[in-house]
Amino acid sequence: MLKKPWQEMGLTDEEYERIVHLLGREPNYVELGMFAVMWSEHCGYKHSRPVLKMFPTSAPWVLQGPGENAGIIDIGDGLAVAFKIESHNHPSAIEPFQGAATGVGGIVRDIFAMGARPIALLNSLRFGPLDNPRNRYLLSGVVGGISFYGNCIGVPTVAGEVGFAPCYTSNPLVNVMCVGLIEHDKIQRGRASGIGNSVMVVGARTGRDGIHGATFASEELNEASEERRPSVQVGDPFREKLLIEACLEVVQEDLLVGMQDMGAAGITSSTAETASRAGTGMEIDVDLVPRREEGMTPYEVMLSESQERMLVIPKKGCEERVKEIFDRWGLEAVVIGRVTSDGVLRVKEKGRLVAEIPVRYLTEECPVYVRERRKPEYLSELWAYPLTELPEPLDYGEALLKLLSSPNIASKEWVYRQYDYMVRIDTVVRPGAADAAVLRVKGTKKGLAVTTDGNSRYCYLDPETGGAIAVAEAARNLSCTGARPLGLTDCLNFGNPEKPEVAWQFYHCVLGMSRACTHLNIPVVGGNVSFYNETNGEAIYPTPVVGMVGLLENIEERCTAGFKQEGDLVLLLGETRDELGGSEYLALLHGVVAGRPPELDLNLEAVVQQMVREAIARGLVQAAHDCSEGGLAIALAEMAILGGIGAEITLESPLRPSSLLFSETQSRILVSARPDKVEKLQELARAFQVPVKILGACGGRVLSISLGPKRLVNLSLEEMEAGWRKLTARLGG
Repeated sequence: MLKKPWQEMGLTDEEYERIVHLLGREPNYVELGMFAVMWSEHCGYKHSRPVLKMFPTSAPWVLQGPGENAGIIDIGDGLAVAFKIESHNHPSAIEPFQGAATGVGGIVRDIFAMGARPIALLNSLRFGPLDNPRNRYLLSGVVGGISFYGNCIGVPTVAGEVGFAPCYTSNPLVNVMCVGLIEHDKIQRGRASGIGNSVMVVGARTGRDGIHGATFASEELNEASEERRPSVQVGDPFREKLLIEACLEVVQEDLLVGMQDMGAAGITSSTAETASRAGTGMEIDVDLVPRREEGMTPYEVMLSESQERMLVIPKKGCEERVKEIFDRWGLEAVVIGRVTSDGVLRVKEKGRLVAEIPVRYLTEECPVYVRERRKPEYLSELWAYPLTELPEPLDYGEALLKLLSSPNIASKEWVYRQYDYMVRIDTVVRPGAADAAVLRVKGTKKGLAVTTDGNSRYCYLDPETGGAIAVAEAARNLSCTGARPLGLTDCLNFGNPEKPEVAWQFYHCVLGMSRACTHLNIPVVGGNVSFYNETNGEAIYPTPVVGMVGLLENIEERCTAGFKQEGDLVLLLGETRDELGGSEYLALLHGVVAGRPPELDLNLEAVVQQMVREAIARGLVQAAHDCSEGGLAIALAEMAILGGIGAEITLESPLRPSSLLFSETQSRILVSARPDKVEKLQELARAFQVPVKILGACGGRVLSISLGPKRLVNLSLEEMEAGWRKLTARLGG
């Protein structure tokens, strides 16, 4: 049966009737397209908005929370940090190189739209198993696109994560984060204020690429999705670099009242959103929009998602100066309309009105759905899985080597060495050296620690606990560098929210994240929801990704993960429990994704993090590393490999050896300390009521782990490093 025009655009019959009721008439084709993109989940958040209200979004240091292009937090000395994470999943599934590249371009524009200088990029990626040739093609294309765009614009890619699971085979996840620095008095907002002010399009010309990209991102993938390749935008990073400099120059000269990235839904979203925030209207003429293709219709101009474009609203009388600056950077800046007082968005072509919609109909009147939520049936069976009946490994050293070479744990050097992470020379802790990257803030003693984290397997088995752990682990990674977590941005990747089981997963993930944020005093200042991550009806694991920024008051006090010198003692903060549910050990060595993920005691989590930050600030620890995927044995192996020093470890515990070595119990941090600092470190732990135990000492070229008198692991650094670097060797040496 042939679809109706609004159905082709992704609108339901009920939504179409709502549009007719609001307008009091049938919409024309241009108006229908504008409603379709603005009422898509990607732009309108119609399935997620009620749930997202659970997030805590305010704190004394929050200068801008959700609702703008990016969130902003105060770091003192008149400086602030702008940051945001977004997804480009569907485009990357169809055209991985350009999909990932334009994801970078879009998130960078969100940052300098706030007036901030982009200083760092991060990413969080998910793919299917690498024995599938298409998954290797997607990985190569995505990494290539990220490195191409980031390297060309001169913004370092300093941190990230890459995970693998079968559910991502046809639906990879490409989440990209950008961080920028700004002075308080230079902050811009995406608001079309000032009646009569001009509205300008600046940057690249408009083409036909990306039309209906927002609606494409709001539907499931299937065999026909390859036909949507034209919906994937094409990026030009060299033009974006010019755009960054031109936009920051007009901000420096204080020429604007508002600026907005022209991303999803193009001119439609940028005009509607800026007018909506300011409570104004807008009149634009599509004939004035610079184009790179002949014969474009008003529909195509309004919905194009061509890259490297911004909408700016200059102060009265500043139009010519804005044009001069953009012209000097080799970019166009053209007045296409003006701000009006009546709250209506009008679009004209050759003097003829082609669209007339009250702005709030496109934004505030977007329908909001509260869907039925139902606990998935699979959980009861997986929770009842008899984990205690699993056989122990015959060789614990061999088990450790298998885990070290697992794509989820192995070194991601093949990925990050393709990125220029040293451009701008502010990266003081590089990718792979610590649990988070650290950048200097020029002109101050301060440092910024940044990370992205998420464990979808936990969220599949228990969304609420998994969501909370995603927040806690990101904060723990920052704390291991010595940084205090200040703010969070999230990318929430889920299946079809119209399915009750997915709606339940989404609600409980956000609930868990919200509770962790509240307890750890980390506000959510922005983010992105990516629904419909399904292929032929099969959904990905629920995958909330957390991007987090923390502050080091003195960058000289930063801490990294590798062992530092022979004779240092190795200590564990926190306690290990029998928690193999959802672990990498269980999935890799037993082929099972089952059980419950580790429990999370937020009170213990908070004090462990506070204690390790205080210990680092006092100079009591040499190295610090979070125990996460793979458990205690993997954390010890990574610290040894990174430091080039072995360790002799002796454990005392009633736990099974497999649990003792590979349990992923939360709220644990491994530290190394000089012998003369250990007593003070133990005193500090007692003051914070944090369990602490000396496990052994650094030295030699072997990692030896014993349980009482029984030696479980005895591996040389060379053996461990060879396994840990297998992924890099497999992907290209």
